[in-house]
Amino acid sequence: MTPDPVDLWVIPTDQPDPVVHRLRTLLDPGERARADKDALIGRRFTVVHGVVRLLAAERLGLHPAELAWRYGPHGKPEPAVDDGRVQLSYSASGALAVLAIADGRQVGADVEELRDERVAARIADRYFPRAEAEFVARAATPSARAARFTRLWSRREACVKAYGGRLVQGFGLPLAGPSPLRLDAVGGLGEGPCQVRDVPVPGPFHAAVAAVGDRPFEVRRRYWSAHLISEQASSLT
Repeated sequence: MTPDPVDLWVIPTDQPDPVVHRLRTLLDPGERARADKDALIGRRFTVVHGVVRLLAAERLGLHPAELAWRYGPHGKPEPAVDDGRVQLSYSASGALAVLAIADGRQVGADVEELRDERVAARIADRYFPRAEAEFVARAATPSARAARFTRLWSRREACVKAYGGRLVQGFGLPLAGPSPLRLDAVGGLGEGPCQVRDVPVPGPFHAAVAAVGDRPFEVRRRYWSAHLISEQASSLT
């Protein structure tokens, strides 16, 4: 069976002023208002949401500024002009974001900056299945504990986002083990199976992509850079 392709765009969110200003012109009024609430967070927000518009619009054959969103019960976005053919999920953490795009298949993507190992251990002990909390605690070094936790957390977020659910619904999912993983049952999130893969990304980050359904999928990792703005926008005018 030929795997379904899932494009995962890796997006650096710290960009120079001209890039931020150009991407801001693509946002809708609500997005601009949210970006204006905080200087640093607003810059990164502008980059993430502007690039998501560019890439989603390119897939749909629209101009980015024309793209409108509809949202699921827990905030998962979909293009309002589409019939579900294009599915996407995005995530941002610190100076990095990721965007997964697939055709006709529910997907979830998450990226997480490496957590402080003390915080990681507390969260794992409180929220993870007991076997996973012990797996995190048994790591030989603080950095290894942080890495184990962050990897499991990014997998959990990706699975939840694939279904458009709430994070609390994913706390009990068994997500330890080598990538890729297959979950035949996902509890209250919906019907399984769900498959999840780790995706290497640069810097102190872990990323994961999840896809709902039985068919295998492959991740095509791609890197977004500012020189693509003019190229992508001009191709849609």
